[in-house]
Amino acid sequence: MAAGARARTGPERQRLSGATLSLEALSAGYDRAAVVRDLTLSVSAGEVVALIGANGAGKTTTLRTISGLVKPMGGCVRLEGDDLAHIPPTARVRRGIVHVPQGRGIFYGLTVAEHFRLDGVRDGPELDAAFAHFPALRDLRSRRAGLLSGGEQQMLAIARALSRQPRLLLLDELSLGLAPVIVERLLPVVREFASTHGTAVLLVEQHVHLALEIADRGYVLSHGELVASDSAERLRADSALLTASYLGESRA
Repeated sequence: MAAGARARTGPERQRLSGATLSLEALSAGYDRAAVVRDLTLSVSAGEVVALIGANGAGKTTTLRTISGLVKPMGGCVRLEGDDLAHIPPTARVRRGIVHVPQGRGIFYGLTVAEHFRLDGVRDGPELDAAFAHFPALRDLRSRRAGLLSGGEQQMLAIARALSRQPRLLLLDELSLGLAPVIVERLLPVVREFASTHGTAVLLVEQHVHLALEIADRGYVLSHGELVASDSAERLRADSALLTASYLGESRA
């Protein structure tokens, strides 16, 4: 089904009206060239939504537009109904949008504990609460991030994000460079946090079936356009659609 037709069905309109995040006919890109076109989607409180598609489909651009790093060419980004058009990235963070980018966004020369201090997490109960999501970090608190394994670095990135108690969490390819077995340990933590804290999560993930295992719903992008949206369960069952999207093809 075409992007515009699928995005504006009755259920989608209802979700937009009460969503934590809503994108309405969003177009965005670089140097006046649109990478994402006419994208409408929503994420509600406590919901995990997967945004999937091949490399170059526009997934990272979508997240960067939500967090304010890329300006929209058309449409709008709303947080709990408020248009964020004139809200800079730093103010969006204060409003509760936390973005974990590709590359994890950590500082290799700082220790694990120093990363949390940067975020205003103090020693004692606050730091204990931050480590609760990934207890393995507790024994690594004095180790510099550059000496951590890839999986430990990603644990640190996610734990930092969760310690900020986000209203909206954006995760971009948290599995990048990691073995699937490591990803299987990370994703359930995100799922549990969303459910228990009411955080809306928009997840971009290359391991599609792992993402759809913890997601409630999913949107499929191809060449910057929405080609399908459905429950995660139905998308998991539609292997032909997922294969077509990763070959850069749209399917009626």
